[in-house]
Amino acid sequence: MKTLNYKGYVGSIEISDEDNCLFGKVLDLPKDTVISYEGETVSDLKEDFKGAVDDYIAYCKEAGITPRKSYSGSLNIRISPEVHNKIAILAQQAGISINAFIKKAIENQIATML
Repeated sequence: MKTLNYKGYVGSIEISDEDNCLFGKVLDLPKDTVISYEGETVSDLKEDFKGAVDDYIAYCKEAGITPRKSYSGSLNIRISPEVHNKIAILAQQAGISINAFIKKAIENQIATML
């Protein structure tokens, strides 16, 4: 899926055949936060996406609330000490960091499921 990126926000790109336009929404936000945008061309869509993000940030600033963002790419997981130890050993044997080992394992798992 193609996405738009701006100021740490990731947005979808979708097509409405009925309305003959492009539209989308910022992804990975809590259910109570929706940022949507649209445009007749890709340029219009990108411009409205950036405007929607800027409007949301301005609204949050005026309201004194912290803006919510799309996922950052940083994830803290809890695993057993035994699994942590096995990962450390395997990563060392592969000559990579624990983070790189886990990232590759997750990417491989996702690839097999899609």
